[in-house]
Amino acid sequence: MELIPLTRDYELTAFDCGDDDLNAFLLNDAKKAVELRIANTFILEDDGRIVAYFSLLNDRISRNEITGSRWKKIKSKFPVSKQFRSYPCIKIGRFAVSVDYRGKNIGRWLMSQLKERLKAVQSLSAFRYITVDAYLSAISFYEKNGFVHLTKKEEDEHTRLMFFDMMDIAG
Repeated sequence: MELIPLTRDYELTAFDCGDDDLNAFLLNDAKKAVELRIANTFILEDDGRIVAYFSLLNDRISRNEITGSRWKKIKSKFPVSKQFRSYPCIKIGRFAVSVDYRGKNIGRWLMSQLKERLKAVQSLSAFRYITVDAYLSAISFYEKNGFVHLTKKEEDEHTRLMFFDMMDIAG
């Protein structure tokens, strides 16, 4: 298997993760997002078949959006001189595994690869957290991969804001 960045020339093939929104993003919107410099998408291939993909974009955790004890916990991880109103993040905009590869720990392996790659490129742009607006059906996946709820309630009827602290990666 090989993880490659989506480019304008990449020939997208059929992909079905069981979610119409995630399928449509890859097939209809991902290339445009790359072209507009809104989000970068990465494809996991196996002999020319799309096994999974994820998209990344910039984000932030802001005092205006997060209040109470969760904000205090985030802020306490920094010395007083570095306590700001917001902290830089990388957001997982989309993350999907093909139904043909479910039950093979591809999602867990890919999340681990994503974290390790983000850790390795920290010299390009600094960020502390990975955020995700997790579909309610995917919350347990993100929890198993070390993500924590950022808010006490769902952002809307479909998603919940979660985050992962890059300092939790050993090494």
